[in-house]
Amino acid sequence: MKDQPPEMEITFRHFADSSADPDLARAARKLEFLREVERLKTVLRRNTILGGDRLENDAEHSWHIALMAVLFYEEAADQGVDLLRVLKMLLIHDLVEIDAGDVYAFDVAGHVGKAEREAEAADRIFALLPDDLGQPLRALWDEFDRGETPDAKFALAMDRVQPPIQNYLYRGAVWHENGISPEQVRGRFAELHEAAPVLGRLANAFVDDAVQKGFFPEQQPQSPR
Repeated sequence: MKDQPPEMEITFRHFADSSADPDLARAARKLEFLREVERLKTVLRRNTILGGDRLENDAEHSWHIALMAVLFYEEAADQGVDLLRVLKMLLIHDLVEIDAGDVYAFDVAGHVGKAEREAEAADRIFALLPDDLGQPLRALWDEFDRGETPDAKFALAMDRVQPPIQNYLYRGAVWHENGISPEQVRGRFAELHEAAPVLGRLANAFVDDAVQKGFFPEQQPQSPR
């Protein structure tokens, strides 16, 4: 269904605002938050889904990297990483793009003002929830954004390695379209080598293979050494 005028939208706000039952009002605020964040499915990214018929959306990306975190957590467990906190970060990290939009990792101009736009979006979106739910999630979003704690570094590693994996599987289509070099891709792997070193070695290996196969602009397939 296409977007409707605000006065025609079906929401849960009236249950939250008018109910005399505080438990029902609390539940309604949760559903209103969930209704709003469903819009993440409409935020398109640069990468194509496997099958190639359409672009990936932010919700699919968030699901994919959450599953990656479950699978590669064994590399981070001895660093004191809390998987539940990581999963929460990954599920909420792109919600701000509902308002702020997705910015391509290598789009320098697009990053101007990005932090301010996303912080404003976080203020609005997490405030839809009761304070005891929204404020801790906002704090997790801030922690992920700073990328300083072991949990945030592991979450960032999953976020940053997934697009190159997709690009490798699609023979570097987006790399070619945007003139991206192997060095730029490897430059996104700093957290990966610290948080999930085995996956980091594999990422370096598939970037090397992509160079050999000519998946980067102005690269010709090279003979095996």
